[in-house]
Amino acid sequence: MPQLDTSTWFIMILSMLLTLFILFQLKISNHHYPENPMTKSAKITGQHNPWENKWTKIYSPLSLPPQ
Repeated sequence: MPQLDTSTWFIMILSMLLTLFILFQLKISNHHYPENPMTKSAKITGQHNPWENKWTKIYSPLSLPPQ
């Protein structure tokens, strides 16, 4: 049975890691992040949902009086 040649594994693993590092750096560098996230003010919208004005209660069968 032939012997497995592992002499090139080290350079292959190193080159793979270096390539992955470069690719991830390029991918991350394409994103544009805001300089100061606190500059935007959170506006409260005047839009009301219909369920905000209603009071509803869900009755479970055990809380109802016996019939």
